[in-house]
Amino acid sequence: MTAADAEQLLRNRGALLRGHFVLSSGRHSDTYVEKFRILQWPDVTSALCRGIAERFAGAADTVAGPTTGGIIVAFETARQLGARCVIAERAESGSGREFRRGFELGPGHRVLVVDDVLTTGGSVREVMEAVERTGAAVVGVAVLVDRTAGRTNFEYPFYAVLSLDIRSWEPSECPLCREGVPATVT
Repeated sequence: MTAADAEQLLRNRGALLRGHFVLSSGRHSDTYVEKFRILQWPDVTSALCRGIAERFAGAADTVAGPTTGGIIVAFETARQLGARCVIAERAESGSGREFRRGFELGPGHRVLVVDDVLTTGGSVREVMEAVERTGAAVVGVAVLVDRTAGRTNFEYPFYAVLSLDIRSWEPSECPLCREGVPATVT
């Protein structure tokens, strides 16, 4: 699937939205990727994860993703790779992520870290740190959509099925606010 195909697929399913949005970070944007409008469609999710699986074929024996949307991406990518899937949940301490519920990693495991939509890279970094604490090796990072157009560096091979350069502004600098365009809180 090409990036243009992926973008058209997201547009067709209503996942790539244009307007005026207040992001969870508090910043404003003219574009929003509604990940659950992607993940609700197994055919779309499967097609997008196929790109990740093809890019990392043979590299990983385990795929790890963060809760919530990352679970679906990790599962489907692992299924296509013939690998196992593990989930990194918020740590009980409230800081970072950890593997619970019997998920075990250790030296010798080769782990692909995946997520749905990359905005800041925080969740991906927390999963990478959780993997590294176990002694397992991170072999790459992949996402369905990269909102930073490749500006986030993970120091591992990185792949995004779709890379977008989505602008955002502090509320005081938002041109849409100055124009009086009503905002939607995401």
